[in-house]
Amino acid sequence: MNLRPGTLGLTALLAMMTSLGPLSTDMYLPSLPGMARSLGTDLAQVQLTLSVYLFAFALGQIVYGPIADKIGRKPTALAGLALYCAGTALCAFAPTTEMLIGARAVQALGAAAPIVLARAIVRDIYEGPQAAKELSRMGMIMGLVPALAPLLGGVLDPLFGWRANFAALLVAGLALSAAVLLLLPETLRERRPEPLTPAAILGGFGSIIADPVFRANTALTSLSFSGLFCFISGSSFVIQNAYGLSPLGFAVAFGVMCTGFISGAVTTQRMISIWGTTKAKRIGVACLVAGGVAMVALMLTPAHAYLAVALPMAVYAFGIGIVLPSANAAAMMPFPDRAGAASSLSGLIQCLAAAATAAAMARILDGRPLAMALTIAAMGIAAAAVVLLSRAGRDAR
Repeated sequence: MNLRPGTLGLTALLAMMTSLGPLSTDMYLPSLPGMARSLGTDLAQVQLTLSVYLFAFALGQIVYGPIADKIGRKPTALAGLALYCAGTALCAFAPTTEMLIGARAVQALGAAAPIVLARAIVRDIYEGPQAAKELSRMGMIMGLVPALAPLLGGVLDPLFGWRANFAALLVAGLALSAAVLLLLPETLRERRPEPLTPAAILGGFGSIIADPVFRANTALTSLSFSGLFCFISGSSFVIQNAYGLSPLGFAVAFGVMCTGFISGAVTTQRMISIWGTTKAKRIGVACLVAGGVAMVALMLTPAHAYLAVALPMAVYAFGIGIVLPSANAAAMMPFPDRAGAASSLSGLIQCLAAAATAAAMARILDGRPLAMALTIAAMGIAAAAVVLLSRAGRDAR
């Protein structure tokens, strides 16, 4: 029953594996203000459920790639999904903010496995621009998840409360586990001979990060993803508290951003066919800068509204839809025999950068939309600097 490489079915399954992380953050975004009231805490504490999730998600990626290079993609994915389901069940029943934060960490450690392994499987099967095209196809499917997840959360929360979000995530985790067990092929061609010791894992990471192409492209994905996560972690408070939208209204505004991401992922395939990944990345980075700067400029006008957040963020997300598949594929290309480890290290750096940026922004946000806009614009400008100043960023494969 295993799906064959190159089929739409396998692309869809890999896309759902990469979607589990965004689904686990985006579904409960409309519930964040209500969660703070329900648990008797402040917005900063509730935002920690996002930041801690991302830190744990990053740390979990350290081990899954090297393990998958040693024992295979499929058993490693199933182990991570089992941990995810356990953590999600704990989230659904957590009685306090502190316990919810701890349960989110467990959930994130499990969710790290599928996304690492989905990228590694793409590198196992495809070369060069074909890998970037496959990642962009996955991005088209994956982009529907953050578009629909807040809408679902916006419906579940008023009807059943915020805990219903985690019940739905548990069902999704169990369904994905069954699909991986029954349908995912094993794509690892040759197992790595090194022992699974901390020294061996760190030594392998050292040789990967020494590659200039990997460094430049990982910096690019980290900066663009940091801007996106600033929006994810801050937009619920900004749009609902500063602009007075309902949870469902926020979900619609969030969907505008997701439409931009999906459009970027669709466009990427054509761009790569015509111009290659390097020029595609430049266009994507230009969109990051344009979206971030436009958001700041619109917020400085006297009569700005929530569309001053949603529309520029759609432009930024369009750029992310181009940058992420192109740069992720380029970062892994030099390592055909260590795709799992390269995917782990790239994901670790991306998530740590995004979590640190979002945590810093949370301290200065305090309901002020401009703080979020300035942070997003800064990430886009920094990504442009990587492309302009790094030789590997200009000439990456």
